[in-house]
Amino acid sequence: MTVLGLIGSSCGGLDTRFRAELAAPAAARGHRLAITLTPTAHRWLEAAGELDPLAALTDLPVRATSRLPGEPRPHPDPPVFLFAPASANSVAKLALGIADNQALTVLGDVLGDPSVTIIVGYQVQDARFRHPAWRRHLDTLAEAGVRVRRLEYGKPWSEILDLLPASTG
Repeated sequence: MTVLGLIGSSCGGLDTRFRAELAAPAAARGHRLAITLTPTAHRWLEAAGELDPLAALTDLPVRATSRLPGEPRPHPDPPVFLFAPASANSVAKLALGIADNQALTVLGDVLGDPSVTIIVGYQVQDARFRHPAWRRHLDTLAEAGVRVRRLEYGKPWSEILDLLPASTG
């Protein structure tokens, strides 16, 4: 069973779609989920009552904070990461190497490693494409080997799961 690092940030629909359209279908495809959320995403999912149902999909803890010194690592090293939904803010931080939360730290530590697959499904308003730095952020991630795709409004987020390698084991 392949460990999938599933990362989520705060985007519209997170509270109703993250588990239903990403986590549950990924688990059904045979992936062992190592879920890490940005602090805001964790707060949103907690308020929506989604943390316990998410935790029921995996034998690993759902994380949003770093561990204390001396504590064991709660997740194994995933060979594959899916960061979806990724907000414009999180995409920019990842491209710039800013790791100010556990979710971005996990991804930043493996960015550019050719043995790790990273897929980023971002959700942004159309206006974001007018920002002069946006295209550079996407290009930076693509140059590091990240598969970058937009989560289209009105379409199921689960479509991005087709970019994942098949689970083994």
